[in-house]
Amino acid sequence: MTDRGWDNDVCYIRPDRTAGQTVERHLASAKYDGIVIGAGIRLPLQRLADFEAIVNAVHKAAPAATIAFNTRPEDTADAAARWLRPDGT
Repeated sequence: MTDRGWDNDVCYIRPDRTAGQTVERHLASAKYDGIVIGAGIRLPLQRLADFEAIVNAVHKAAPAATIAFNTRPEDTADAAARWLRPDGT
């Protein structure tokens, strides 16, 4: 992401019912043009409720942001690039 000239940060979440609240608090700290949700939260079937909470938290806290999904940390920038213009908006 930095190689593409985009400001970025990471929001680490616990694999429990606080995930959505953590995301909402984090998104309140800045304006985000795009959000990438990692495969680690969305692929394990047992994490489905956490995934839903996170998607709804993003929708609520950053309604104008695009949402993308990566398959591994190394393709995070490619996931974001599918939805963001080269200037990051």
